[in-house]
Amino acid sequence: MPRRCVTAWSLCLGLALALVPSCKTTLDSVGCTERRVGSHDGGVGVAGAGLFALRDPGAYPNLFRDLLGKSQSDIDAKINGAFDQLFHGDPSTQAIYFTTGTDQAYIRDILHGDIRTEGMGLAMVIAVELGKRDEFDRLWRYTKANLQVASGPAQGYLSSFCNSGQADPCNDPYGLQQITASLLLARGRWKDTPGDIDYAQEARDLLDLMRLKEAYNCGILADATGTFVTGTFDPSSKLPYSTPTTASANVSRPSIIMPAYYELWGQATGDPFWGQAAAAGRAYWQASANNKTGLLPARATFDGTPVPGLDTFEPEGDRTFLSMALDRIWVGSQQPWEIDESNRLLTFFYGVGIDAYGKIYTLDGITAIDTAHDPSLVAANGALGLIATYDHRTEFINAVWGLPIPTLTYRYFTGLMELTSLLILSGQMRVY
Repeated sequence: MPRRCVTAWSLCLGLALALVPSCKTTLDSVGCTERRVGSHDGGVGVAGAGLFALRDPGAYPNLFRDLLGKSQSDIDAKINGAFDQLFHGDPSTQAIYFTTGTDQAYIRDILHGDIRTEGMGLAMVIAVELGKRDEFDRLWRYTKANLQVASGPAQGYLSSFCNSGQADPCNDPYGLQQITASLLLARGRWKDTPGDIDYAQEARDLLDLMRLKEAYNCGILADATGTFVTGTFDPSSKLPYSTPTTASANVSRPSIIMPAYYELWGQATGDPFWGQAAAAGRAYWQASANNKTGLLPARATFDGTPVPGLDTFEPEGDRTFLSMALDRIWVGSQQPWEIDESNRLLTFFYGVGIDAYGKIYTLDGITAIDTAHDPSLVAANGALGLIATYDHRTEFINAVWGLPIPTLTYRYFTGLMELTSLLILSGQMRVY
């Protein structure tokens, strides 16, 4: 495998992270490339004025209030009850959040019996949006101490599991991106009350890692398992790899595309790559979606061609709908294709039966591979109601309101999806 050795440029976060002009140079312990690390003075918010159209808290769409007529007190009670149950409920039947040691906590996938960066990241986003700083800080401390790879070519990446269980360990780009975004939001929300975690520096390091991993490694190197480690994003297509390995060359996943985050990172860093990644991600969604049903595959090549064997719509794809809704909320501009896509998807599911659609389908919608009516997909479809102009969108939003917070075996993914959808539809997913 050829090695490349280049000088990495600094991803200092500029005005948005209020960096001081001077940077210090360190050496990455794996490779030979200079890494430039800055510091910040804590004086400026995360997102500068002008990029995001919806800045005032009252301007974020609250469809539970404005479309369903729910009172703000009822909305707050519902969201707080969901958080309290999932984070601080009965540990044997309700909670997915567990403390450990004196200052750490983790999110447990109850079904698979493991800890995934997907859950850690979603929970960190939820915590910062609800102002739960203790929970947020505990989750990050656990992530850094126990999930972050300490050495080797994958140094800095976050160990997780992909697909269906412990037999498939991976460095999952979805969780990595969620955690990075949450740290950037935390910096903005709590910048006036500094603590023992430098949110700006932690976010900067992860952004740096995603963009420059191969430069730090002086090429694409194999880890102890023989896996060749790459950067998180393909520098040409601007798309994230399905996993940061050569095995994922030319392959991504609709569910790990997050244009709203990329727009935020572009503002924070001043790096034009992230705006290009946002545009590329939206185009990738469009290229990979079925033009009749709107259903997206679990995996697709960079040109949108579904990967054989992973060419069905599966529960992982539910996350894509939340990312589309967030793109609408944060960026604030109408994306015509996202509106059409939301209408196609809701039309398809309504046609099957709003209380009867299954959770796994062939992309043409002809075959339901799993007919179980999954609350996670109900939550995701409700979030699409924020974008859609479809006549029955209110019914999908109302279905989210009626969901009970899950308990027992399946409470991990379903609970996180439901709580995230509640935040989106109540106007509480905000940029700080």
